[in-house]
Amino acid sequence: MESLSPSGHRFRRIPRQSIATNLKLDPLLDENLEQWPHLNELVQCYRTDWVKDENKYGHYESVSPVLFQTQIFEGPDTDIETEIQLSSARQIRAEDTTDDDIPSTSGRQFPDATFSDSSHSKVLKHFGQSPLPAYEPAFDWENERSMIFGQRTPETPTTHYGSGLKISVKVLSLLFQAGLVEPFYGTICLYNRERREKLSEDFFFRILPTEMQDASITYEPRGVFYLDAPSASICLLIQLEKTVTEEGGVTSSVYSHKEPVHLTERERQKLQVWSRIMPYRESFAWAIVPLFDNSITAASGGSTSPGSPLAPSVSGSNSHEGVSEPTAKITLDGKLGYSSRSSVIVEISNLNKVKESYTEESLQDPKRKVHKPVKGVLRLEIEKLQASHADLENVSESGSVTNDSIDPADRIADSTFTKCPSNGSDGPQHSNSKWNFFDGKEIPKNGSNAVGYSDLNADDFQAFDFRSTTRNEPFLQLFHCLYVYPLTVSLNRKRNLFIRIELRKDDADARRQPLEAMCTREPDVSLQKWVHTQVAVGARAACYHDEIKLFLPAIWTPMHHLLFTFFHIDLQTKLEAPKPVIRLRSEISLPIMKELVPHYLQDSGKERLDYLEDGKNIFRLRLRLCSSLYPVNERIRDFFLEYDRHTLRTSPPWGSELLEVSELEAINSLKNVDSTALLQFLHPILNMLLHLIGNGGETLQVAAFRAMVNILTRVQHESVDDAERNRFLVNYVDYAFDDFGGRQPPVYPGLSTVWGSLARSKAKGYRVGPVYDDVLAMAWFFLELIVKSMALEQTRLFYHSLPLGEDVPPMQLKEGVFRCILQLYDCLLTEVHERCKKGLSLAKRLNSSLAFFCYDLLSIIEPRQVFELVSLYLDKFSGVCQSALHDCKLTFLQIICDHDLFVEMPGRDPSDRNYLSAVLIQELFLTWDHDDLSQRAKAARILVVLLCKHEFDSRYQKHEDKLYIAQLYFPLIGQILHGNGLLFHARLCGLNGFTLILDEMPVFYNLNAVEKREVLIVVLHIVRNLDDASLVKAWQQSIARTRLFFKLLEECLILFEHRKPADGMLVGCSSRSPSGDGPVSPKYSDRLSPAINNYLAEASRQEVRPQGTPENGYLWQRANSHLSSPSQPYSLREALAQAQSSRIGASTQALRESLHPILRQKLELWEENLSAAVSLQVLEITEKFSTTAVSHGIATDFGKHDCITSIFMSFFSRNQPLVFWKALFPVFNSVFNLHGAILMSRENDRFLKQVAFHLLRLAVFRNDNIRKRAVIGLQILIRSSFYYFMQTARLRVMLTITLSELMSDVQVTQMKSDGTLEESGEARRLRKSLEEMADEARSPNLLSECGLPENALVVIPEKLSENQWSWSEVKYLSDSLLLALDASLEHALLASVMTMDRYSAAESFYKLALAFAPVPDLHIMWLLHLCDAHQEMQSWAEAAQCAVAVAGVVMQALVARNDGVWSRDHVAALRKICPMVSREITSEASAAEVEGYGASKLTVDSAVKYLQLANKLFSQAELHHFCASILELVIPVYKSRRAYGQLAKCHTLLTNIYESILEQESSPIPFTDATYYRVGFYGEKFGKLDRKEYVYREPRDVRLGDIMEKLSHIYECRMDDGNQTLHIIPDSRQVKADDLQAGVCYLQITAVDPVMEDEDLGSRRERIFSLSTGTIRARVFDRFLFDTPFTKNGKTQGGLEDQWKRRSVLQTEGSFPALVNRLLVIKSECLEFSPVENAIGMIETRTAALRNELEEPRSSEGDQLPRLQSLQRILQGSVAVQVNSGVLSVCTAFLSGEPATRLRSQELQQLIAALLEFMAVCKRAIRVHFRLIGEEDQDFHTQLVNGFQSLTAELSHYIPAILSEL
Repeated sequence: MESLSPSGHRFRRIPRQSIATNLKLDPLLDENLEQWPHLNELVQCYRTDWVKDENKYGHYESVSPVLFQTQIFEGPDTDIETEIQLSSARQIRAEDTTDDDIPSTSGRQFPDATFSDSSHSKVLKHFGQSPLPAYEPAFDWENERSMIFGQRTPETPTTHYGSGLKISVKVLSLLFQAGLVEPFYGTICLYNRERREKLSEDFFFRILPTEMQDASITYEPRGVFYLDAPSASICLLIQLEKTVTEEGGVTSSVYSHKEPVHLTERERQKLQVWSRIMPYRESFAWAIVPLFDNSITAASGGSTSPGSPLAPSVSGSNSHEGVSEPTAKITLDGKLGYSSRSSVIVEISNLNKVKESYTEESLQDPKRKVHKPVKGVLRLEIEKLQASHADLENVSESGSVTNDSIDPADRIADSTFTKCPSNGSDGPQHSNSKWNFFDGKEIPKNGSNAVGYSDLNADDFQAFDFRSTTRNEPFLQLFHCLYVYPLTVSLNRKRNLFIRIELRKDDADARRQPLEAMCTREPDVSLQKWVHTQVAVGARAACYHDEIKLFLPAIWTPMHHLLFTFFHIDLQTKLEAPKPVIRLRSEISLPIMKELVPHYLQDSGKERLDYLEDGKNIFRLRLRLCSSLYPVNERIRDFFLEYDRHTLRTSPPWGSELLEVSELEAINSLKNVDSTALLQFLHPILNMLLHLIGNGGETLQVAAFRAMVNILTRVQHESVDDAERNRFLVNYVDYAFDDFGGRQPPVYPGLSTVWGSLARSKAKGYRVGPVYDDVLAMAWFFLELIVKSMALEQTRLFYHSLPLGEDVPPMQLKEGVFRCILQLYDCLLTEVHERCKKGLSLAKRLNSSLAFFCYDLLSIIEPRQVFELVSLYLDKFSGVCQSALHDCKLTFLQIICDHDLFVEMPGRDPSDRNYLSAVLIQELFLTWDHDDLSQRAKAARILVVLLCKHEFDSRYQKHEDKLYIAQLYFPLIGQILHGNGLLFHARLCGLNGFTLILDEMPVFYNLNAVEKREVLIVVLHIVRNLDDASLVKAWQQSIARTRLFFKLLEECLILFEHRKPADGMLVGCSSRSPSGDGPVSPKYSDRLSPAINNYLAEASRQEVRPQGTPENGYLWQRANSHLSSPSQPYSLREALAQAQSSRIGASTQALRESLHPILRQKLELWEENLSAAVSLQVLEITEKFSTTAVSHGIATDFGKHDCITSIFMSFFSRNQPLVFWKALFPVFNSVFNLHGAILMSRENDRFLKQVAFHLLRLAVFRNDNIRKRAVIGLQILIRSSFYYFMQTARLRVMLTITLSELMSDVQVTQMKSDGTLEESGEARRLRKSLEEMADEARSPNLLSECGLPENALVVIPEKLSENQWSWSEVKYLSDSLLLALDASLEHALLASVMTMDRYSAAESFYKLALAFAPVPDLHIMWLLHLCDAHQEMQSWAEAAQCAVAVAGVVMQALVARNDGVWSRDHVAALRKICPMVSREITSEASAAEVEGYGASKLTVDSAVKYLQLANKLFSQAELHHFCASILELVIPVYKSRRAYGQLAKCHTLLTNIYESILEQESSPIPFTDATYYRVGFYGEKFGKLDRKEYVYREPRDVRLGDIMEKLSHIYECRMDDGNQTLHIIPDSRQVKADDLQAGVCYLQITAVDPVMEDEDLGSRRERIFSLSTGTIRARVFDRFLFDTPFTKNGKTQGGLEDQWKRRSVLQTEGSFPALVNRLLVIKSECLEFSPVENAIGMIETRTAALRNELEEPRSSEGDQLPRLQSLQRILQGSVAVQVNSGVLSVCTAFLSGEPATRLRSQELQQLIAALLEFMAVCKRAIRVHFRLIGEEDQDFHTQLVNGFQSLTAELSHYIPAILSEL
């Protein structure tokens, strides 16, 4: 159908499709038409090929879109990567994988292809795919173009048969009960039952008996019929005829007998011979076959509209008894031409015999009693044919066709045949139509399969569609014929009558041959001179059913006429020709003449004529004229006539001066032509008017122009098509108009001149009448005509001289013509400008038309001439203008920049870059600075679409092309960075001196999130394709600009971050509320491109696979085929439509929820890929910047490198995909290699701290790939620390700080099933990472796995000489971090028992304080927490120690930096109070200056504050000697500040303190500040405490029972399960843990005494604490003892002679008072004393107590009373009678009987000496007592003396010497 022009030529010739091959018009059109220019014009109009401009609607070849890969976004506790690997491994094992599983961009499945950048990967390796295709994955150029206001849409060339259905009918066979003996002939046509109207001409067929068939004929023609739309009233009318029955021969009734009839051989021969000699036929039978059955149409979707994709059905019906029964329901394949060819075989058994006249009335007669059935079956094959080329071009891309394909199973099910009984009671169902369904591949071999899949065979008969003459459509074909239907002839007697019909030129001579114009029924026979009808046998009223077709001559005269001759025929075998009876000339109902006489047409001859039946009108006929040459409308005929006169320059008979007047009248009268006629002859009329405009006089030109405007306006308004550009007019411009094929000068100069003069006169204020608005409304038509005329001229000029394959060069318009066009353009622009201000829609349409005018001209004329037009436009609309005008300007630019060659456009000056792109960038930037929000969005969209167009354009896939395009748009980035629209405008106006660069980018920040994303995607895309040199230019301007550039990149990361719903936020919940958008444009995600609906529509085309399993989530499909409830759609497209229509405007989240899971999955795939592409692109740019910055060739802050640091902080703080983490660390390594010194400097502490934090955060991840890379990152930091600081102390501080912050974010514990807590996976992974960090053996593997060289850690940076790396230091760093982790973990595990077990709580705070000791701030924080905990427990001494420790940290830091009033001696003094104040902190306190942490907080005032707190707490604990030491440290501060008031207070306090100490010392009851208990833990349930001993420090009023109760309460709660019990070991003996019962927990609690520093622990004396209390001394204890009595004979209790004593001495870890209430026992020693040593010790103890009392000096007499009291107490216990047993029992035990013999002499001597000394001291004491007592104590003294004497007497029995001693 189409012949493509050779390459290099823009026009394609489309040959005209002839209506039907059998319309052979040539013979009649060979007449000389030169005398009739209008006929010439008409014939040319219909005959010439269409000329289509291939460039007009743009040309675009897209590369295939990128493939989306599944991106893995891991959280701390997910490992999706491993899950995917495992599942894919499972799938491979199951061998289940199909290609369909490939994730694709939008539902389209693509073969595995690399992304589009692969073409230039050799030039530059990118990290990831380009962000732009990821942002617009379903970019559809056609669709985007269609969104432009006023967009031109191409129309397919309309043929009359281009739309609707095309059905072919083929007669297969005819079978009679009596057998087929003679030939049968027939016609088939389309017939409308309701309107009783014949819709098409007849298709003739014949059926021969086998013996008469010609073997050479291989193909029986098919009849092809055209239908507008399926309708129940459309049917096939089939009429059969046979040879006229011979008189006395076999009658046709044999075919209609009910009983079978068998013809004899003689009858058969007779019939065959007769049929060979008899040329005339009679009507035999008829049938009607409905094509579309009502019931099925309804069932398949109500009234089937033409556009309905549902296939209308074809059904046969039984017409025998008048009730139409559908006998089978078979669907004609409804997909016109889209599936394999299939057809339906129809068996028609309801043939009715023609008994008498069957007029249209009787066709409708429901009873049809008069028609006898014929016992025969006619088999037809009916088929829907493929659409013509025009239809195929028209098929939308929407895929609606494929989605409605009939399921094969359904098809088979539907085609099961149903048998319906006939209405008559005549036995078998012989009158039912049978239908057989088969596919084209199985067509019986009757020649039809030669057609294959082609559309039409050359022999096929295309029946003319009568409706084409009445449709409101332009005639596109040449047809010029007359159809004659003789109806009835009424005679007064019966005749066998037939009619001969001929066409005659005149009536001069009846013997002259008629014209050869009659169409015959025989195939391959040319036109005949005459034809005859059927014979009406023996009828008075002869009825005819013939259709006679004749071709009319092109030029008619009034003498042309039809001649009918009536013949009677004798139906016997005679060799005579039939005799003519009568003749006539045609009207519709006529009389008949008996004879023909010469000149019978003229009135003068009428008297001589003789008529039959007295001249009554006895002959009825019907005529139908079908002509596209002869207009029925008189006004059009007049116009044609005047056109001829004008063209031939002939004058009318009434004189030449009236010629123009009559022409003008004819032209003006065209306005009043009725619309159908006007439309039908639209093309020729327009051609003629254009001809007149081209070469008429001025008056005529204007009249023709106005008439044309009027016609166009009417066509636009009166046709059913309400598009902006009427399709008939578009068809005319695009196809039919060929500028007279070069036969005349081109149209455009004349047209533009006439139009321009009209426009100028309007502009000058002349009244041009209402025509002007119409002109503007139809301006698009004229502009497109002008363009096509120019283009055709350009092609003709260069056609022959152009080498093959080259493009036509642009044409330089002649100066005069160009001026004219420029002026016209200017006038039209003025109209746009003025009407826009009034807000008229006409202005916007005109604006688009002008834009397309420039767009078209760019391909035709010299671009600089076009640029003049464009600059004229921009001058008129310059700068920031009214919103409506600005909108027009944007549309204008949008249209022009869509030009195919936009990228290659030169500047206005050949040396310039692209003028249009510069204008575009200016205008878009101005728009973003505009207040109109919709225009901002539009401007951003324009840019994205334009760049997508370049990106996907297959012409620009080379690296050089992409680079060129990037450089073209690069100024835009500079513009955004300048950020000031005013500045920009000033520059445009040439004010180069005006420079004003703001710190921020106001224009950019003024945009909303969606627009920002659009702009940023464009920026990234431009930068991606730029070469390094251009990019460096962007960074060379100024530091501020470089910073802003990276600000943009940070915005990219923020706006495109992919946050999963699990991250607490749905992607797309932006600050702009989505509920504001109605359901019109649902926002499923704010992160994605506004083209999201295209993407979803594209994705929904991929149908759900029916074999879906729960695994792949496809179970959303409907459960079975007959269920399709609205709640459960079964196709993605339905699901999408449902989601969009459900009006869930509530939120993005709700919209996402409403989506089908597969669509939601695709949406997420898109979001993930977009986020990944953006992050990787930013990383790529950052790496380029980093390497460029080394040479210092760019403008940036080289002191801090804030651009790099800010971007890296942004990278780490966002949710990134796995591919990004994999790409990041090699870049991270190189950046630290190149810029380590700057990045590690003090200025970048904040950056380092952030990086350290995020590396530790990543070290917690479950995904091993990410965790390993975090470890590498930490090692890179450590390496930099070694090289730039020579040590890791500062980094340790930083990591400790960040670890502390991380602990508050990470969940380090998790709940076990029994409700207790355990270490979480995160904590375990962090521990593993910290261990790996220091693992020397694993390091090389780890580095190579992560894509770094194995020597990355030890390689020496430039400018440095030696390797500083030290694994031991790394190990130390790792251990200190692990310590902090463990402390945090332990603290978290105690959460549940924290309130109950205060000891553990305090200990955990203490461990935290120790672990975070490198960071003074954190150290202090945890110490203060500990202090608070102690105060709650009222452990004042411990709380005070915490306050001292805090003050110590501050003091050490101050001393270390010589800042303050203290020296090292002061620190040493503090250390005596609190040994925790260690030396370790001093070196690092100064190094700890990290943002938010460090020495800035460590001031003298804070130290004093904590010292005062300690003072207060120690005084609450009554440890006054500590208070004195503390105040002595405070005093120097006040002295240095001369704060005398404070000094006075301090000294007052000191006075009070010393007085309190004195009071404690002089108290008769010795002062104790606390009690101490040893507690041993035995049992697995105690965990870490098992088999450990602690010394607890308790308030002094806590007794043994109290602490037992308290500890029992704490630990019983932990014995949660019933089988665990807690036992208290009641004595203090040594415990053998292995001997204890398993599964039981034991506590052993013993009171212990603190040991003084100088105490002799080997002394056998009993310890009385008051005896050993020294004077003022620090009460600091780290050793404790307790004595345990025992016997060696196994008895639990023995006499003194058997009683041994074990003294246990415990050494604690640290001293009391400590920071905690209990200290671990680290060493335990035992001493054993024998019974005699015990006895001696007991006596020596009492002696010492008495002597101590006697010898203690007393300051004044006032002290006698307390001394007397204590002396009395001791004496009473020593010598009173009742206690004699004490000393006496010793004597009886050791000095009498058997034990005395066992004592060694030395022991005996010691015992006796001790006893003697004891008695001597007692005697002395009694004397002193006597001196001290008064009257009242005399009796007591007497008792003492008596006691002493009796004791002496008793002892003398054992020690006789005692008497002499005393």
